Amino acid sequence: MSETVFMEDLPLRKFHFRVVLAGGGGQFSDGFILGIIGIAVSIAAKPMHLDAMWLGLIAAAALAGIFLGSICTGPFADRFGRRGIFAYDMIAFAAISAAQYFVTAPWQLLVFRVALGFILGADYAVGKSLVVEYLPRRFRGSMTSMLAVCWGSGYVLSYYIGYLIQSFNPEGWRLMLAVSGIPALLILPLRLGIPESPMWLLKRKREKDAAAIVRETFGSNVVMDNSPAARETTQHTGMSSLFSRGMRRNTFVGCVFFTCQVIPYFALGTFSPRILQALHVGNGFMAAMVYNALLICGTLVGVAIIDRIPRRSFLVTAFYASAAALAALALVNGSAAFTIAAFGVFACILSASTTLEPVYTAELFPTELRATGAGFVIACSRIGSASATFLLPLAVQHIGIKASLLFCVGTLVVGGVICQMLAPETRNKKLAEVANGNEAATRSDGSYYNSTSSAQASD
Repeated sequence: MSETVFMEDLPLRKFHFRVVLAGGGGQFSDGFILGIIGIAVSIAAKPMHLDAMWLGLIAAAALAGIFLGSICTGPFADRFGRRGIFAYDMIAFAAISAAQYFVTAPWQLLVFRVALGFILGADYAVGKSLVVEYLPRRFRGSMTSMLAVCWGSGYVLSYYIGYLIQSFNPEGWRLMLAVSGIPALLILPLRLGIPESPMWLLKRKREKDAAAIVRETFGSNVVMDNSPAARETTQHTGMSSLFSRGMRRNTFVGCVFFTCQVIPYFALGTFSPRILQALHVGNGFMAAMVYNALLICGTLVGVAIIDRIPRRSFLVTAFYASAAALAALALVNGSAAFTIAAFGVFACILSASTTLEPVYTAELFPTELRATGAGFVIACSRIGSASATFLLPLAVQHIGIKASLLFCVGTLVVGGVICQMLAPETRNKKLAEVANGNEAATRSDGSYYNSTSSAQASD
């Protein structure tokens, strides 16, 4: 008879790669639509009569939609389950992507971009929660960080595809926007075969359903963790629970680290051709392609080290190092080669730290609040990134590129200081053991029990 093993202590199996790939498809689609808009609006600006205001609005529209989608669907997924949204949201994404081909006015494109962002916001909150809840704890960082690689791949590939389309059709911005729906359709069959999260079912007191899924997916010798921390749930699981005594610190840390990462990432990445041209780099589009290739290199570095060093150390070091690289870019009047090199170092460091976004966000919250917490953190980050993306063209126009870059430097420094002071460590712990910043879980009657003594770090 096979030895009984907990689901979180399993070695990696084919299903784990499958669920990561299914979740990664949504991340790839997200990265693609957020990346392609930079080159598409640069081409569409003249025929669509887009001034700086419209450029900022359209570039930020999907980010605003992600805010709405993540904050609205997170509580829904925690109450009614992850699988329904996870399985079918890519159909709507593909349809709206195709509809962008037929826009005739800026406001129409703005509406479609907000709608796409809403769907992706839902997928952010639900997909990351479902993926994390299936993965073994020893591999949770490296496997979940593959979502960031998928996102970065979509973001970078969009530039190459956009550049290719432009080379064949200088007015091909409509096609650039429409092809973003293709990855969503390709990933749909894989998503339809992923069952509901057993951890979520256990929290909803559906132990038999959870056990059945675990048996069918992993085998008869695999069981759920039946400890008090895994079974107990809070009495109230709405948005207000994120600001309770046991959760407010983690909620704050999640919002700060995610927001301070994505403000410079999106603001500088979306308009990288224009920024590099403003820094006197001759071929802005080609230099932006180099920049985006280095983003992928950074995510691969992040995957390689994420389970080898503490989460907190990774966060803090990346914030300070990327701030230093960007400060050098803003303050040193160097050659075009120096500008590209400094921008590339910044891209590598910052994109390496983005591999923490899917796993660390999920680890900050218990199962019954995971989608709600992830959705709220993502929503807060998108307020910052949407505002920065909207304001950057105006800032460059009115205060100059150097001052605009220094604002991004300040954002990174703030993120580093706050994470150094408050960020909890979560690496290699069971999800039930990292339910809040004090490493305690909250009982339904409001009392607390400490689970630190039972934590088994698996290095």
